[in-house]
Amino acid sequence: MLRHTYNKPFFWLILLLGTFFFRTGTALALDTIYIKPSQTLQLAEFKAVEYFRDKTGELDFKQVQKKDFQLLHQQVPNFNVTTDAVWMRLRVTNQTDSSGLQLIITNPILDYVDFYYITEDLHFHQERSGELVPFAWRAVKHQNFIFNLNLPMGATRDYYLRVKSRESMQVPIYIGTELNIYNKVNTDDLWLALYITVIVVMTLYNVFIFLTTKDYNYLYYIFYIVAVGIAQVCLQGIGYRYLWHDNMFITEQSVLWVGALSGIAVAKFVQEFLHVRDRAIIAYHIFNGFIYLYLGSIALALLHLYSTAYLLIDLLAMSGMLFILVYVVIQSIKKYRPAVFFLAAWFIFIIAVVVWVLKDTGIIPYNVFSSHILLIGSALEVVLLSFALADKINTYKKEKEQSQAEALESQAVALQVSLENERLVKEQNILLEAKVQERTEELQASNNKLSETLINLKDAQTQLVESEKMASLGQLTAGIAHEINNPINFVTSNIKPLKLDIQDLKSLLDRYESLDHANGNIHEQLEGIKAYREELDIDYIHSEISSLIKGIEEGAARTAEIVKGLRTFSRLDESDLKYVDIHEGLDSTLVLLRNSIPHHVQLIKNYGKLPKIECYAGKLNQVFMNIMSNGLNAIKTKAIQGNESLTISTSLENNLAKIAIRDSGIGMTEEVKEKIFEPFFTTKDVGEGTGLGLSIVFSIIAKHNGKILVESTPGNGSEFIIYLPLNVSS
Repeated sequence: MLRHTYNKPFFWLILLLGTFFFRTGTALALDTIYIKPSQTLQLAEFKAVEYFRDKTGELDFKQVQKKDFQLLHQQVPNFNVTTDAVWMRLRVTNQTDSSGLQLIITNPILDYVDFYYITEDLHFHQERSGELVPFAWRAVKHQNFIFNLNLPMGATRDYYLRVKSRESMQVPIYIGTELNIYNKVNTDDLWLALYITVIVVMTLYNVFIFLTTKDYNYLYYIFYIVAVGIAQVCLQGIGYRYLWHDNMFITEQSVLWVGALSGIAVAKFVQEFLHVRDRAIIAYHIFNGFIYLYLGSIALALLHLYSTAYLLIDLLAMSGMLFILVYVVIQSIKKYRPAVFFLAAWFIFIIAVVVWVLKDTGIIPYNVFSSHILLIGSALEVVLLSFALADKINTYKKEKEQSQAEALESQAVALQVSLENERLVKEQNILLEAKVQERTEELQASNNKLSETLINLKDAQTQLVESEKMASLGQLTAGIAHEINNPINFVTSNIKPLKLDIQDLKSLLDRYESLDHANGNIHEQLEGIKAYREELDIDYIHSEISSLIKGIEEGAARTAEIVKGLRTFSRLDESDLKYVDIHEGLDSTLVLLRNSIPHHVQLIKNYGKLPKIECYAGKLNQVFMNIMSNGLNAIKTKAIQGNESLTISTSLENNLAKIAIRDSGIGMTEEVKEKIFEPFFTTKDVGEGTGLGLSIVFSIIAKHNGKILVESTPGNGSEFIIYLPLNVSS
């Protein structure tokens, strides 16, 4: 939540109090900065630095020289977040015994820092530097910006700095000899190295504790430590110097990313460490809001809206710090022990930030302690929070010891109670045994009655199932008898005239056989036979015989078709799973039901392309028979008969065979539809049905690992939709 950088926008209240010290003016002349031996001078003291804001950002060195500069009264120049290019001018006199003076700016995250001065031959010297300028261009290879003044002993010269940055523009400037600057750089790097050492040690320590305790509070704290440590590494320029100074994308994004990630790390750690979700759900959601906004700042950075992202991160840092402080204070007042530890660590870091801001305003003098107070405060915060987490281990240990003591006390009490209970149990055993014996006899009698009742129920169920089978068989037999009777009658009615025609032909043949060749009147005999042939009309007999035989053939073929349909329907020779054509089963069922279909009912078949499916063919045909029979009964039950229909549709849907059977009958209400698959439920009159038909249908479909759906509206008919897998095992 807190962004560790030179600029601390979330302390605007403190900065506002310090604006009294930020006076500027133009009436006073610029002081000369005298650099003496063994001296590193921090600039911007009274009348030491002038500044000019280039709001266009396009002015060059020659144009700026003609502008009016204002005196800056800040120990550390701070121009906040601005799109202006800020020029600073300072006058330096070398009173040392060396010409090797250097100027250093200890804020490594400034985008552009250009250094200018007029040489002895009246040419101007320019050095370009900055975070977004190639690292190889720097005269001194360091994360901070170090420029050689090249000022001879006893000489005086004016120097110009042009600074431009998308982030807060704070420019801490120091001048001294090479040795003094070198010592300062080493001192700063030493403090940073000590800080990194503390971060690494605390990280490894908490990793060990996490692996030991499996407490996820430590995991979130590790994330927090690493995020804060990486933030300092980035903001101090170490990452840029050693890792990614050749990668412009990471250079532009890194400061914003680490600021957002450190804020997310703080929010998640506070949520988990203080159990915010359990203690204050509204605060928990507010913390989540901060996390989402931090993620939004990363998105803004990726869209190259750097200034907006920077301002958003600073605003979140300020409001988030205040919110955490208020929440922790409230929880501390409630005597929540982890909140007290957290408040102590947080308060120390806040004091460090206040000291840093007051040092920048000049209220507190600049020294080694105040210049590194942020690193010190951050390290102390990390250590104290580690102590707070360690305190949780002690708390867990005390709770465990207390629970063990309570368990031992409970065991002693339980032992005493058990002895008393043992005596009572012995006294009660005799009574209990008697009662158990009595109850056992009662249960045995009840069990015998239940067994007898169960046997009676099974017998009744068997009889009902057999009754349903006999009813279906009777319906099937009636249909078969009617279907076979028609072609058989056609055959028998053709046999008698066929016999008569054959008898006439036989009598004609007998006359030919009775010809007497020995008698000389053979011609007369043939004339008699010819007359008899004309009397019989032999041509008509031939055509009639052909017609009668054709009729007999058609009757026999029709009978064979009915028998084949019956065999397909019953599948008596196929009791195992086999791959069959669903359409054959539907057609065979319709053949057997033809006698039951009224003349005004139109049969519609919409068969799609279906592969053969694995099924119990006979049982599946029984499903079709029951559903079609119910549909025809529903049509016959309608009070007003019109153009009725029975529609059968098939298709392949989601690798399942779909069979839909729709009738235009009376339909069903929702109450009836919910019960139709229950055993013994029927809407027919007493004696007309057992109520087992659709129950059997449901069990057969379930046996095929399929499903059956019903759609029905009163007065608009019903539709049964069956889904069957192509392979039962799948």
